[in-house]
Amino acid sequence: MDPPQSGRNTVHRRSFTRTAAVASLAALLAVTAGCSGDDAEPAAAGGGQALEKVTYLTSFGTFGRDAYAYVAKEKGYFKDAGFDVDIKPGAGTGDNIKMIVSGQAQFTPIDMTGGLLQMGNGQATGFTAVAGIQQRTMAAIIALEGNNISAPKDLEGKKLADLPGSVVRNLFPTYAKLANVDASKVQWVNGTPQTLMGTLASGSVDGIGQFVVGKPTVETVAKGKKAVVLPYGDVLADLYGNALITSSEYAKANPEKVKKFTAALLKGLQDSITNPTEAGEILKKAVPTAIPAAAAAELTAMASYVRSDGSGVPVGALDNQRVVRSIALLRGAGAIKDTELTPEKIVSFDLVPTA
Repeated sequence: MDPPQSGRNTVHRRSFTRTAAVASLAALLAVTAGCSGDDAEPAAAGGGQALEKVTYLTSFGTFGRDAYAYVAKEKGYFKDAGFDVDIKPGAGTGDNIKMIVSGQAQFTPIDMTGGLLQMGNGQATGFTAVAGIQQRTMAAIIALEGNNISAPKDLEGKKLADLPGSVVRNLFPTYAKLANVDASKVQWVNGTPQTLMGTLASGSVDGIGQFVVGKPTVETVAKGKKAVVLPYGDVLADLYGNALITSSEYAKANPEKVKKFTAALLKGLQDSITNPTEAGEILKKAVPTAIPAAAAAELTAMASYVRSDGSGVPVGALDNQRVVRSIALLRGAGAIKDTELTPEKIVSFDLVPTA
């Protein structure tokens, strides 16, 4: 027998109420979750989308020159762009490329020249540069006064230390050739980002591979001893310094995400060279062993490498013709074997910031 009419109405009302509640909850979850496509607005801007977790490697250890990534994270620039960034210490160009290509990290700065050497000699592929960090190479050899090194020729007969895959070490034969140094008379020993400066300060080696901006930190570790810097840029003109890279696969699949991440990182870079003291303190907050004053000094020295004042070149730029000249210089010195290497193979120019 059919239930009474009033009973059917009660059942219908309850069913409608449950259906409406489920529909409302689904709508709420849809708004909260947002859309998941590459062009979706990030959580901070769109109101609820989960941040994408990515790993960022510093170029080399946790020195002041890499403080800008910590600044971008501390100030919320990464979050605003839709990213939850885990910053880890990098170990130089060679190892950083391996981490990017293997998918263990998504972004890292490497020395642009080191990247050209790796790709141009068949040692690595699968990565692409998406922004310039320094407009000139900062590669250098740093010694201390008293080690009888004041010019490139003085390196003959000396012992130098650096990471095996570092750009300073890999580029040394080219630097030596152009600086009239007999590279066979220079001994290299292995070091790590954590031990290099202490090794130099202790007198175990005569010099170390470093960036020019490492001078104040070296002098701090050496307790006031004056540092002597031999910049590679003195004989290797037109080479870029660090460039931000990601994997070719990630760049192809997520072009808008790459642009947003790059913009956030470069904002942190601009802040760091504008206010290096603040950046040094932020680095100290993230890395307790950091020395804020030394970090600030590195960033102050780095400013002229990041900005090309008066040239109209924006922070982060990479120029096709300059990369052409860099390849030609390295190929002419016998440092690159690949005769087919072109700028487009190593740089995604459509993702590089423009004025």
